[in-house]
Amino acid sequence: KLAGCTLFITGASRGIGKAIALKAAKDGANIVIAAKTAEPHPTLPGTIYTAAEEIEAAGGKALPCIVNVREEQQIINAVEKAVKTFGGIDILVNNASAISLTGTLETATKKVNLMMDVNVRGTYLTSKACLPHLRKSKNPHILNLSPPMNLSPMWFKNHCAYTISKYGMSMCVLGMAEEFRGEVAVNALWPKTAIHTAAMDMLGGAGIEKQCRKTDILADAAYCILTKPKTFTGNFIIDEVLLREEGVKDFDVYAIAPGHPLMPDFFLDVEVDTTAMKQEGYGAAQEKKLSRSQQEGADSAKATAGSAAAMPSGPVAETFQVIQGAVTEEFVRSTQGVFQFELSGDGGGTWYIDLKTKGGSAGFGKPPVTADVVMSMSSADFVKMFTGKLKPTLAFMTGRLKIKGNMALAIKLEKMLSQLNSKL
Repeated sequence: KLAGCTLFITGASRGIGKAIALKAAKDGANIVIAAKTAEPHPTLPGTIYTAAEEIEAAGGKALPCIVNVREEQQIINAVEKAVKTFGGIDILVNNASAISLTGTLETATKKVNLMMDVNVRGTYLTSKACLPHLRKSKNPHILNLSPPMNLSPMWFKNHCAYTISKYGMSMCVLGMAEEFRGEVAVNALWPKTAIHTAAMDMLGGAGIEKQCRKTDILADAAYCILTKPKTFTGNFIIDEVLLREEGVKDFDVYAIAPGHPLMPDFFLDVEVDTTAMKQEGYGAAQEKKLSRSQQEGADSAKATAGSAAAMPSGPVAETFQVIQGAVTEEFVRSTQGVFQFELSGDGGGTWYIDLKTKGGSAGFGKPPVTADVVMSMSSADFVKMFTGKLKPTLAFMTGRLKIKGNMALAIKLEKMLSQLNSKL
């Protein structure tokens, strides 16, 4: 279907952009690889030249172009080279993106500039440069890798700058779909779940891939969109929803680890565990009885805590007592992080888990050394998180958990929790 079509794809040297390129290449499409990695990167896979080799091997024609979408002239030069080489441009995929999941005070100005320049300005300028050529195509499309605009405050409060920048890409879809209706289709595509890319490895650390799907699911969804007529425009499409409508039934083929729970992506309303939501308070009727080991741990905590005023009692204290007993040298060696918890509600205050200092420790008050990660949440949600009733990723995505500091270490904690759950 895409044989002979020319696709201009930003950020196509790796990840989602390259996956979309390879899918189109199987039809015999021409691919303009507009990305900035010309020399091998020390930590990221692929260059525009290695991507070109893969595209040619898949059956397409490739034109690698060094393009940093922050530089307008580089975009213009690549567009001119694409038109000269292939005779025009039929499809633009705005995939290049920058991410920093940090709060307003923690986001350096250069990071704000990067996200705004790449995500919003880069998408806008690349679209502007391609549009005169797209209007000459028989079935032109612009596809932005950006989310539906969910204006719930929880999608802004933890990473305001990133959200603004991604919604800026979505606003380009809203505006340009109407401006060029009847001439050029303009749509957005977003994944329902986390996708395994180099960026996800950087954010999540080792083991995160089990909660992700392959880039193939976005490539298949993009192919469905780009082969539709140009009357299909102004849509905010979720990959899984579209593919189900297209008749796909087996989604295990897209999973990195079939059967493993998947992490929902940002900006989508997720199904929250209603059982956990109903159990916000404490009390005998709502909390299950402690196991014998927990009761012994709690009794021990009360015996060694000194005065009640010095050490809070209740489910949080009991949970920390069990954590202290479960900390091993192996946890310390494999984690190498210090976690501080700022808890609100019953038994709240400042607590910590030190998995960096030899022997490790956990307890009330500030950690013995500076924390790598500070997590803020309610006491009720903390207990649920450590007893397996609330997944940390779900708590974070729904705004019930706020994280400052090293995100990779924060996600490492989830792995430790799965091993601790049997003891809690």
